[in-house]
Amino acid sequence: MTTIQLYDATLRDGMQGEGMSLTADEKVRVVHKLDELGVDLVEAGFPSSNPKEAELFDLLARERFAHVDIAAFGMTRRRGVTADADEGLAVLAASFAPVCTIVGKTWALHLEKVVRVSAEENLAMIGESVAFLVAQGKRVVYDAEHFFDAYRADRDYALRCVAAAQGAGAETVVLCDTNGSSLPSQIATAAADVARVVERFGIHCHDDLECGVANTLAAVEQGAVQVQGTMNGIGERTGNANLISIIGNLQTKMGHAVLSAEQLGRLTETAHFVDELLNRVPDPQQPYVGRVAFAHKGGMHVAGVRADASTFEHMEPEAVGNERSLLVSELAGRATAAEKADALGLEVDAARVIDRVKELEHRGYQFEAADGSFELLLRKEAGVYEPLFRLESWRCIVEQRADGKVETEATIKIWVDGERYVRTAEGNGPVNALDRALRDALTEIHPHLRDLELVNFKVRILDETKGTGAVTRVLLDTSDGHDVWGSIGVNENVIAASWEALVDSLERAMQPARVRS
Repeated sequence: MTTIQLYDATLRDGMQGEGMSLTADEKVRVVHKLDELGVDLVEAGFPSSNPKEAELFDLLARERFAHVDIAAFGMTRRRGVTADADEGLAVLAASFAPVCTIVGKTWALHLEKVVRVSAEENLAMIGESVAFLVAQGKRVVYDAEHFFDAYRADRDYALRCVAAAQGAGAETVVLCDTNGSSLPSQIATAAADVARVVERFGIHCHDDLECGVANTLAAVEQGAVQVQGTMNGIGERTGNANLISIIGNLQTKMGHAVLSAEQLGRLTETAHFVDELLNRVPDPQQPYVGRVAFAHKGGMHVAGVRADASTFEHMEPEAVGNERSLLVSELAGRATAAEKADALGLEVDAARVIDRVKELEHRGYQFEAADGSFELLLRKEAGVYEPLFRLESWRCIVEQRADGKVETEATIKIWVDGERYVRTAEGNGPVNALDRALRDALTEIHPHLRDLELVNFKVRILDETKGTGAVTRVLLDTSDGHDVWGSIGVNENVIAASWEALVDSLERAMQPARVRS
């Protein structure tokens, strides 16, 4: 099928999302990751919009990439100024970037309310700007802003705008659903019309109706040969079309070989890499790459997947670098417990394990997100569990002073190998103080425990009708730098629940290496 060009706008459009920020060095790392993935074009931003962008373009000019081309972003010339005298176009022309993406107006509403030019002057701004950059040796991508709103308001004029860009030498004319206001059927109708006017067009969608990916695919079906999006769909308002999902759909469902099999296998890694740089927790339910995108909980589903994965999965997760997981819960069957135990090299009575899980989940535990605690449960059932220590007592003191400052102190008393350890530590809260005191004692014997990091802490009230007296569930995620595991605690006292989860997290770190992951 026709080769589809992948165009990533994470570094420019994606950064317009709330809370999205990367340093210039981090942006360079993202470009290298996208290059490894096989993305064709990366929109780096405005070359001189601010000092950070200027620094980024200086850094990128010195980098070497195996595949990706850098696109500098800008706008058509200003009204009343010739293209060769426009400062913005001059910056684009002087940039090292081989590709220049310029955005121009298409919708009469914007001509009247924003740029305040006539329809004919706008056509001249489009054509002259494209022609100037082409004459400077640039490949030009023209973004027709608000194209679909414009098409619905005045079809003929919208088509004249894209025709003007192509006539002036634009390599690709991109139809932008800037407000994210269109449905797939509307995108398809307009795109089919454009296909009769221009030779090469692309699609750029926002996700305000949660149709960004569907709209992109609808345009591809009508002949679009460039797809624009951002990693994990980040962007202004509700975000942009998710390029991760677009790639997965193009490659595995529509027959477009946009990546090699090896590159497709990096899809999950790339998606998570960008989220981690942005200090975002990856969406566990994100299609293709989410942690639970190929997770199975119900006993019938698990049995079906074990017999033939295609019964409850649309593809092999390994193809996109993800993995199948079987979630343990009261809905799980004995086969799930047996498989988990087998992966650890343990022999257990699977039926008894599931009965124990059902009993605990009735009390508020939830093991599907607490794989570390479940591993300990399996080891107890297999008779190979050894506690890390014997608890004598723990105590927390939280004090608020008259000046408003809050201080927390924790004392733990434990026994390890017949020796008593008493430790006191301060922290920025009870859990932090307990963690510090406990690890202060244990790291004398197990020094590697000091390298563990608590990366997530969640508290949930299980019966909100009881208010502050309700049972609470605490979930902790812990990392040793390579692996991440969850642990759980349940108690009417939130500190006691936290202590239980904390102990499980450390005990899981002490267990023998698993036979296979």
